[in-house]
Amino acid sequence: MKYSVDKQEIYTLLKLDETNLNTLIAPDLKSQLFIIQNEGVKNVIFDLSAVEYVDSSGLSAILTGHRLWKDSGVFVVTGVKSDSVKQLIEISQLTSILNIVPTVEESVDFIKMDMLGRTMEPEDSEE
Repeated sequence: MKYSVDKQEIYTLLKLDETNLNTLIAPDLKSQLFIIQNEGVKNVIFDLSAVEYVDSSGLSAILTGHRLWKDSGVFVVTGVKSDSVKQLIEISQLTSILNIVPTVEESVDFIKMDMLGRTMEPEDSEE
């Protein structure tokens, strides 16, 4: 699997440098996501700008990322340019589940806003 990892202070950018996210790539992607999560990364931006095709295994890997960060931070999918990938996400009704943001820059802003929202949430008070 060809990819790059760019670790920043508040997020890690995982960019897949493959045109297909399929059965051959998905297991390696899931492993990499577990490694990143075990390193304590709180927010991930998953860049699909090079991806032109995703199959059900690839979609499962993306959902694994969503599940891994659901309670501890943010998993953002960005760079969805391919019409077939957009259609698969829409047909699978994942637009309401996944955080899909057009660009990496907007994804960083999304994470910052989420972090701000988390700091403003009232703490549970004991009664």
